Amino acid sequence: MTTTSDQIDHYVLVLPDRDAAEELASRLTSAHPGLPEPELHRETLAGEDDAEDAQWLVVLDPPLPITLSVADLQDLVAEFDGWLEDY
Repeated sequence: MTTTSDQIDHYVLVLPDRDAAEELASRLTSAHPGLPEPELHRETLAGEDDAEDAQWLVVLDPPLPITLSVADLQDLVAEFDGWLEDY
């Protein structure tokens, strides 16, 4: 089953650290001024107490601006050794 953009509640860009998440969010808002401010969240991996074992999430609510595609998000997050999930 293919998910269409009208069925997506959030785009979640999963990144390895806070610096990468902040840089990606900054690049997104600079390149796409109409984009609402991305939300940054820290996600601790299950069973891990060490802060080094946390992933950082950049959460975007749809719809994406016309100047930003899902493929663009995938390419951008890959530059930071992350990946894109949609919910």
